[in-house]
Amino acid sequence: MNTTTMERSGSGTIQSPRSPSTQSPQGPYLSVSVTDPAKMGNGVQAYISYKVITKTNLPEYQGHEKIVIRRYSDFVWLHDRLFEKYKGIFIPPLPEKSTVEKFRFSAEFIEMRRQALDVFVNRIASHHELRQSDDLRIFLQADEQTMDRARFQESGIFKKKPADLIQIFKDVQSKVSDVVLGKEKPVEESTPEYEKMKCYIFELEDHLAEAQKHAYRLVKRHRELGDSLSEFGKAVKLLGTCEDNALGKAFSELGAKSEIISIKLQKEAHHLLMSFEEPLKDYVRAVQSIKATISERAAAFKKQCELAETIKFKEIDLNKYRLTRSEKLAEAEREYEMLKAEGEEASRRFDTIVRLMNEEIVRFQEQKTSDMGLAFHEFAKGQARLANGIADAWRSFLPKLEAIPSK
Repeated sequence: MNTTTMERSGSGTIQSPRSPSTQSPQGPYLSVSVTDPAKMGNGVQAYISYKVITKTNLPEYQGHEKIVIRRYSDFVWLHDRLFEKYKGIFIPPLPEKSTVEKFRFSAEFIEMRRQALDVFVNRIASHHELRQSDDLRIFLQADEQTMDRARFQESGIFKKKPADLIQIFKDVQSKVSDVVLGKEKPVEESTPEYEKMKCYIFELEDHLAEAQKHAYRLVKRHRELGDSLSEFGKAVKLLGTCEDNALGKAFSELGAKSEIISIKLQKEAHHLLMSFEEPLKDYVRAVQSIKATISERAAAFKKQCELAETIKFKEIDLNKYRLTRSEKLAEAEREYEMLKAEGEEASRRFDTIVRLMNEEIVRFQEQKTSDMGLAFHEFAKGQARLANGIADAWRSFLPKLEAIPSK
């Protein structure tokens, strides 16, 4: 995980400190950058396009560098394809799609979206299994026409949006009313290890959401204080114009200092948003992605149990036909063999999901430790920088106030 501070790319776009470093000069590498967001079209048809730059020495890619243009719906396509094909793997989350027109094309929202998409695609590119995906190669290499065709050929779950995948989880988990009314007997996996993991994820979601809420308040507080200082500075400077003596000059300088500090607060508010609040929000989304994978595991377990139950009943029928030498025996044997094969496949699918989730939860915790450590380091560093800047500004002004004659 790359834990360097933000660096500017050649295009002038700030690169995310959370983007994993996927390049290794000594071996195979796959490095991706999402840059240069640009507004395309007008009115309700308007959207933001991004330049996606891929650098790699992997033989399955076309050349060492490829630049393609992608829009948000292309990233959604990639996410949904991976979610459908890689059961048990925690697919990195996407940023939400804003439907509020006045925010959708603001510079700050566009930069937040770009940074989140950069993190999203780099997490895929750095994952030992996801990086081998044919869909990732299409996303990183195909021209716009080919990408459009791939996106419009979606069917089934591929048409679902990220929010729909969360609803799948809720549907799997919330069968309470049916159980209470006796309509359906719940089929749920219950092992100490699985229960411990679910408990960890649910608690983590609550704690992250709470931390993100307070981070939002911190950003808002910095901005409001910056605005207040700016207005105060303007008012004091006007007050200074009423005085011709040293007091008037001091008022003017006080106003100027207030405006300088206001700018520092606004810059720190933006820094807090991008390097502290957004990483916390990103992990809230990541937990939602994990919950979607948990729902897939629950569905796989239920399918395995239902097939096992069906096979038992089919065995009973089969034994009856054998005892009675029924003419239905041959057909029943074929059905039994097909069910048995399906049951074995369901068991293998469930076991694979369990194995992958056990690996993924370890990887997730390691990545979270690294990312959260960086986010809180950036927070502390920014607050220290802001406090020092404010202290220096006021400290340099004190001698001028002290020089004003007092009677």
